[in-house]
Amino acid sequence: MASLLPETLFEAGGQGPAPSKDYYRLQITRSQVSFRWWRISLRNDYHLNKPGVTEECCEDFLDDVNLHVQIALVFGSKVLQYVINLCKGKYDYLERLSDPLLLHIVSYLDLEDIARLSQTSHRFQKFCTSDKLWEQIVASTCDTITQDMKALAKDIGWRQLFFTNKLQLQRQIRKRRQKQEDNKEPVEV
Repeated sequence: MASLLPETLFEAGGQGPAPSKDYYRLQITRSQVSFRWWRISLRNDYHLNKPGVTEECCEDFLDDVNLHVQIALVFGSKVLQYVINLCKGKYDYLERLSDPLLLHIVSYLDLEDIARLSQTSHRFQKFCTSDKLWEQIVASTCDTITQDMKALAKDIGWRQLFFTNKLQLQRQIRKRRQKQEDNKEPVEV
């Protein structure tokens, strides 16, 4: 299963804690942790500082407490814990699925399961409320999707369209049509 993973597992960039203006870059591959830094200063005595890099294999990184502290200071403790888990070989395969594949899988879930999935991570919350997913759900539950429904979905979103009852939906479509007719200018002959 690990062969399905890309070579680069994680990348992040950030600025050091205030008042520092230093820039940091963290890259995790399947075999290595790379921590780069660039010193940014307007003082003359810092102009000779060159960018630096620390590269370690994952096994060595797990024992390097100093690098752990640096990563936690710049990127936070959650990122540090995530990097440690990656180095231990604990991959979150579900989180790494492509959007089209995830769309195909999630479209088979019940609404309650989609709601639960949306609470597991920021990515899934964003995905479970996306128009792509809800357009597919509407398409699978409705017999036909009219042009009026598509236009209304463009205005209010597919998720809102799905949860709108039929009477309200018909009323909104009528209002939309009336508004379009009112906005048309009379043709002079």
